[in-house]
Amino acid sequence: MQRIGIIGCGYVGLVTAACLADAGSSVLCADSDKRKIAKLKSEGVPFYEPGLDELVLKNHKAKRLRFTSSTTEVVKGSDIIFICVGTPSRSDGSADLTAVEKVATDIAHAMDAYKIIVEKSTVPAETGARIRKTIEMAGRGKTEFDVVSNPEFLREGQAIHDTMHPDRIVLGVESKRAEKTLRALYAPLRAPVIVCNIATAEIIKHACNSFLATKISFINAIARICELVDADVLKVAEAMGLDKRIGPAFLNAGAGYGGSCFPKDVDAFIHLADQKGYDFELAKAVRKINTDQRTLLLKKIEEVLWNVKGKTVAVLGLSFKPDTDDLRNSVALDVVRALQDLGALVRAYDPKAMPKAKTELKSVRFAKDAYDAAKGSHCLLLMTEWAEFRDLDLGRIHKLMQQPVIVDARNFFDPETVKVQGFTYRGIGRGASAPQPRR
Repeated sequence: MQRIGIIGCGYVGLVTAACLADAGSSVLCADSDKRKIAKLKSEGVPFYEPGLDELVLKNHKAKRLRFTSSTTEVVKGSDIIFICVGTPSRSDGSADLTAVEKVATDIAHAMDAYKIIVEKSTVPAETGARIRKTIEMAGRGKTEFDVVSNPEFLREGQAIHDTMHPDRIVLGVESKRAEKTLRALYAPLRAPVIVCNIATAEIIKHACNSFLATKISFINAIARICELVDADVLKVAEAMGLDKRIGPAFLNAGAGYGGSCFPKDVDAFIHLADQKGYDFELAKAVRKINTDQRTLLLKKIEEVLWNVKGKTVAVLGLSFKPDTDDLRNSVALDVVRALQDLGALVRAYDPKAMPKAKTELKSVRFAKDAYDAAKGSHCLLLMTEWAEFRDLDLGRIHKLMQQPVIVDARNFFDPETVKVQGFTYRGIGRGASAPQPRR
């Protein structure tokens, strides 16, 4: 049985730990947040991810999954150590690798035998080399080790499925010994394995996320053109997606991408390119289109309400995507704050994210459900496409609102169905003239 250590019990670390434990490994997880560890020990997951509560509970009870606040305990009790700490963006767009450096130093001080140290956090190219150098300096060369880059490709809301049924496993390795061990660890998943050097693995992660962000910004740019010529972006995307060279995934026009990965990874990729002397103009355009999308959405709301000040906007959905309570880089939060700056009153509802949102948003009335949010509002703004909103009684919503207006930032509703109920409807790229972003 492989002895696995996980340092960092966030989305990536905890999902990886639970899935590896379920596959038969003995897993010990550490985190610097002692309250998080205490919660995990009492069989509670500190964030929402479908199925994760049950998976953690199952493997914790089976004693395959354990938790500690001691990095030293993890290092001494593991053969393979996964670094899964946060790498947030700095103000210049670069990744803040302070936590990665600290963990590497802690590992060096605690190592007493050969270890494989796996870089799981999303990091820019050359981080693996820096981890090696940090460990060599802090450990003074007393213990042999290998560094591996093994990027994750998890979608929040589907992270367990993506871990257990990956499209591919990428191993950036520096020795056959490390490659053999990691291949054996992942063998039960029966996924294609790409073996390369560490820098290539690091670039693969940033290239994948930046390409997906590019698809989103591309279809949002097409949506703007559709509005100007009275075309429907959903039909455009449908036809494009049937082309096998393109595919339908991520061709969803809307309010733009958010979350913990795409904004940070695009910024980091641009910064890395700049540092190496390459002007990554394409990625910069992707970022700009995404930023402009928020402004365009606000202009839609202003256009349909005329005067926003003093009016009530009901916001449905606050998490950056459905099936998660993650608010990091949530477009919904940015739009709520911008509406408040314009003088709007905001009533908001989200099926899972409201406990966290209450610490992020001020002067917002949090509703018990979508109907409570709609009561007395002048505009219903759909920001996150939670499945439960599909079954809303639009007739009831119409009666509750002061002014029957729906602005659909995710093209979630069918325009004709909404209009038949007596609503004024605005989607993204659905054919109506669109306001242009401020310059």
